[in-house]
Amino acid sequence: MDSIFHEKQEGSLCAQHCLNNLLQGEYFTAVDLSSIAHQLDEEERMRMAEGGMASEEYRTFLQQPSGNMDDSGFFSIQVISNALGVWGLELILFNSRGYQRLMINPINEKAFICNYKEHWFTVRKLGHQWFNLNSLLTGPELISDTYLALFLAQLQQEGYSIFVIRGNLPECEAEQILGIMRVHQQQRPRLIGEEEAQSSAGRSAALGQREMGVGLVEEVVDEDDELKKALALSRQDIDVEDEEADLRRAIQLSMQGAAMSNESSEPEVANVKLSSQTDGQTEKLTAEELRKKRQAYFDRQQQVEPSIPQKPNAQTGSSGPENTGLGEDQQQKPSQ
Repeated sequence: MDSIFHEKQEGSLCAQHCLNNLLQGEYFTAVDLSSIAHQLDEEERMRMAEGGMASEEYRTFLQQPSGNMDDSGFFSIQVISNALGVWGLELILFNSRGYQRLMINPINEKAFICNYKEHWFTVRKLGHQWFNLNSLLTGPELISDTYLALFLAQLQQEGYSIFVIRGNLPECEAEQILGIMRVHQQQRPRLIGEEEAQSSAGRSAALGQREMGVGLVEEVVDEDDELKKALALSRQDIDVEDEEADLRRAIQLSMQGAAMSNESSEPEVANVKLSSQTDGQTEKLTAEELRKKRQAYFDRQQQVEPSIPQKPNAQTGSSGPENTGLGEDQQQKPSQ
C-alpha cells in the first residue's frame, strides 16, 4: 500500500488530486490547471467575439466569472479533459447510451473519474486490484472485483457523474509491484473529516478530563480543608464538653462529701457497725444484735451458776433454806 501514490485533500484542489492520483505522481499543480482554464476561457471569448464585440451576448459573457475555474481551486470537466489530453487520454461518460451498448464489464476497464457537486476523485486498477483513491480518505481503499460494479452503481444512485478513462496510463511503481503480488486491507481508511473530528473530540475529551481532574483536585482540597475545620471545631466542642463534665463531677463529689459528713455527724444507732471477735474472725454487728447476745450470755450464766450453801442451824442442826438470790442482810428469820 505504501507504493500507491495518494494525494490528500488540500483546500478545493480535488481536481488536481484526482489527476495526480490517476496518473500516480505529481504531474499537475494548481498553476498548471489554472493555465489550462485561462486558455479555455480565451478560446470561449474568441468564439463569442465572432458574433460582434458590440453585441449584448459578448458584453454579458465578459461580465460573467470563468466557468472553468474559481478562486477556491475548482476546475471544470473541460480542464480535466484537456489535462488528460496531454497524455493521450480521453473521457467517456459511463452511463451514456453509446458506452452502455458496449456492455463492458467494469473490471475490464483501467480507471474511472467520478464527480459530484464540484468534487472529483479517482477509482483506478493497480496490478490486479481496484482502489478508491478519493483525496478525502486518509489512504487508498481496496475494492474487490465483485464489489466494483455495486460501488459504481451506488455512486450513480447518489448523483455522481462517472467517466471512463481510455488510453494508456503512464507507468508507475505501484502498477509494477501490485502486478506480481496482491495486498490485503484489514481496516478501511476513514474520511479525513471524520479523523480530524475524532482527533478533535479526543483532544477535547482529554482537555475535559484534565480540567475535570483539576476540578476534582480543587474539590478534594476544599473538602480536606472543610474536614480539617470540622475536626478542629469538633475537638473544641469535645474539650468544652470535657471541661463541663469535669466541673459537674467535681460538684457532685463535693455534694456527696458534704452528705457523708452530715450522715457521720448524726447518731443513727441502727446503722452503726460494731466489731467483735468471734473465733478469730471479725463480725459486723449492730447495737441491737449485740444487746441480744449479751442478754443471752447472762441468761446462760444464771442457769449454770451453783447454789450458795447456808450456815448450819444451832438448834436443828440442819441446813438453812437455799439461797433465793437475796443479799446477806435479807436472810429469813427462824419461825416461832
